[in-house]
Amino acid sequence: MPDEQVALRQMLERREREYLLGSARARMKSSIENIAVGDFRIEKLVEGDTVELPRWVLDELAEQGMAEAVETPFESEVFSALSREKMMGPLQLSGLPPDFYVKMRRRLGGMASRAAEGKVRKEDLDRLRGVCYDLVGIRLSKLLSLSSSSAPASTLSDKLTPEENSFFAISQSLSKEWKAGLLGGTK
Repeated sequence: MPDEQVALRQMLERREREYLLGSARARMKSSIENIAVGDFRIEKLVEGDTVELPRWVLDELAEQGMAEAVETPFESEVFSALSREKMMGPLQLSGLPPDFYVKMRRRLGGMASRAAEGKVRKEDLDRLRGVCYDLVGIRLSKLLSLSSSSAPASTLSDKLTPEENSFFAISQSLSKEWKAGLLGGTK
């Protein structure tokens, strides 16, 4: 496997771990007391409480039906992002939250699992997957165009997710090498 693919896979795994270690707002669906989840301990939470928990703890409690995440549904987030991206010019990017792609991968993976179990309609999964592909395709096209231009990465940093920033740096380097090889001279 080429070094770039290994580095990309490692970066995605690291981003997933960082996301799971981050905090998330949860609404308790049942009361719990004296529960240890790994190294994390919950003394007492009452049904209806809204609390901040490490995301991995929330995931465990949600799987047991004891809590639910309090956040904008990802579907709304991705539809809004796609609309914004379509309105922007061909060399303009709208901003995405730093955890956007991690949430996208998790949502698509979770829906695929639930669709396989018959808990989610396959059409809903296919629709979300299509919107995600559209958004990624548009942003990828823009990033490739920008990487071959003279746009410095620093002007885009507030618009790029960490994954896109990594991709942009690699594609910009390859574009410079390719141009130098074709046109001669330095990068």
